[in-house]
Amino acid sequence: MNWGGAKPIWIVPLLTAAAVALAGWWADGQLRRVTEREVRDNLEATLNANVTALDIWIANQKRVAQALADEPRFRAAALELLATAPATNLATRLEAGAAARQLLTGERFLERAQALGFAGVLVLHTNFSIAAGDGRGRSRPGGQVPEELRPKYQELLDQNRPVLVTPFKPPRPELFRRNPPASGEPRPRFARNTNAPPSLPRNASVMQVAAPIRDATGAIRGLLVLLINPDAEFSRILSVARPGETGETLAFDAEGVMLSESRFDPELREFGLIENRPDSVSALNVHLRDPGGRLADGFRPDTNSPLLRVIERALADGDGLELEPFRDYRGEPVVGAARWLPQYGFGVSAKLDAQEAFRSLRVVRGIFLLLFCLLLLTALVILGFTYSHVLWRRRLTEAELKARQLGQYRLLEKIGAGGMGTVFKARHALLRRETALKLLPPDKAEPHAIERFEQEVQLTCRLAHPNTIQIYDYGHTPDGIFYYAMEYLEGLNLAELIAACGPQPGARVIHILRQVCASLAEAHAHGLLHRDIKPANVFLTDRGGVPDQVKVLDFGLVRHFGPGADEKNLAEFVSADGIIGTPNFIAPEAIQNPAAVDARSDLYSVGVLGYYLLTGQYIFEGATIAEVCRRHLTEQPTPPSARLGRTLAADLENLILRCLAKDPAERPQTAAELAADLARCADASGWPPDARAAWWAAHRQRARPAATPAKPASTLPQHTVKIDFDERTP
Repeated sequence: MNWGGAKPIWIVPLLTAAAVALAGWWADGQLRRVTEREVRDNLEATLNANVTALDIWIANQKRVAQALADEPRFRAAALELLATAPATNLATRLEAGAAARQLLTGERFLERAQALGFAGVLVLHTNFSIAAGDGRGRSRPGGQVPEELRPKYQELLDQNRPVLVTPFKPPRPELFRRNPPASGEPRPRFARNTNAPPSLPRNASVMQVAAPIRDATGAIRGLLVLLINPDAEFSRILSVARPGETGETLAFDAEGVMLSESRFDPELREFGLIENRPDSVSALNVHLRDPGGRLADGFRPDTNSPLLRVIERALADGDGLELEPFRDYRGEPVVGAARWLPQYGFGVSAKLDAQEAFRSLRVVRGIFLLLFCLLLLTALVILGFTYSHVLWRRRLTEAELKARQLGQYRLLEKIGAGGMGTVFKARHALLRRETALKLLPPDKAEPHAIERFEQEVQLTCRLAHPNTIQIYDYGHTPDGIFYYAMEYLEGLNLAELIAACGPQPGARVIHILRQVCASLAEAHAHGLLHRDIKPANVFLTDRGGVPDQVKVLDFGLVRHFGPGADEKNLAEFVSADGIIGTPNFIAPEAIQNPAAVDARSDLYSVGVLGYYLLTGQYIFEGATIAEVCRRHLTEQPTPPSARLGRTLAADLENLILRCLAKDPAERPQTAAELAADLARCADASGWPPDARAAWWAAHRQRARPAATPAKPASTLPQHTVKIDFDERTP
């Protein structure tokens, strides 16, 4: 597109914007992949670091527990205590309690355990009854451990090695249950152990590490159970490697329950996920489930919500990695990784808010979007300025053309415009004759298209038949504008005739086709083919006292044939579909081999034109050009009478069908022969001059100026230019 003849400066920022958009799309994909790789590596590194730290910490806890259980003086005292049968009455309980206190306070065993970070100590029989305790939670001799802990203790007995008991909520009001007193006996009261550590907080969770107490033969005689406060070490280990501002590492059990503290406990209290108390914690109180929406927006989760995607994958496959954002237990979009640790009976998950994880990606996207918008805005501004300038110039030029005398012609009004030029009604200054003046500025079409129009005019100038539109003058202005002046016509073309009046009587069809054949006969005699006979190119007029006179227009596809024909230029007239002409009126041989067309190809189009005038319908129709062309090649036309559902003159119908023969040899061989055959039809005299005059008297309001049909649309918008006809060059 070249508006105003200037270089298309507006297209530079537009192309730049497109290039930036393409580069931005490519860079966005590359950056996203790099960012996802970095996020994945960070998550996996955080997860691996925490799992390794837990491995070391758990191994150390087991090692310390076993070392304490194997300490000679403790083991001797413990074996002595464990050899005593469990207390069954008040006296034996009192005696057992004293022995237990001696075991734990002797050699300062309890103090040493507390110095190592343990919150409490228990000694259990192999039947899981309490032999000794530090008094925490009333865990005194004779008590029973909770049922849910026994499988883990049984694992110790089966494997003869220390075990870790994951965080759990101790039963309230007492940590371990005591056996009820024997019938009739009063409940014993024990003196408070002043050496016992302070009680655990109300909502605290508890972990344990248990080691076997073995005798000299290696047989297990009891269990040493050391209580651990998860908040003191377990959660602290997981909180050390929290990535960024929103990252956290959590432990979870097989049900998706959080085993360690969240860094968002204050928010969870506000959301109502945990009690709104200073000592309330998320461990063992929050499930790692998708709430279905952001809790910060007031959304309230469903009790049946699914586990987080990454947790589900870890529980199912052992490992889970999710780089596509998903909602966490707060409803915030996050990315994360998780791993199930079957040797410990819990898993570890590391996650990070997606907004923080992809922050760098959003920044780069914003920069590219800003740059693209600026370039696009620049292109639109330049485009708008150029377009407004072209409109202003066009209006100014048209005003100049209308206001001034241009050589021997005065332009009166614009009567038509197509993709290849503009047609004006003009008057010759000396002859006082109205003409149609067509202007073709060089910036309206490619050079080969202008050459084609020049060829059309030059060839049409050689034709003088009254049924062919006459060319009076042509040439180039000093500005390089090609123009030609042709006779000014008023009337209507055959497409407009059928649209307004429907199918025509056979007599009038014969009258019209004979004139078309007369025009073509002269053209064929000069070795010229029209190749685009169709309703829009056949014009009816009432001029010079001759009503219903035919004028054949638009020799835009005219081609020289016969001896001396130039086949090299044929490709210039072939359309993008590989055919020449209008598909609804094209001859079969023009579809198969455009180089093989001759005068009989024009006669095929005349036959299709006659069929159209008789029926008001195309001979073949289809959804696509290819389908129409296929039907021209392979199908026989339905007789016009069958299309109309009424009888037509047989001689005219048969002649039309002869013109439509697939084999050119079966058609009339010349336009003169076809005209003669039409003259011999019975209805040839059925459209006399008085009938023609009456028709035009009734329909004169339908007449309009003739303008050559629009050519294939150019990519350029039309505009009018100044022409000095006094200095034209032929």
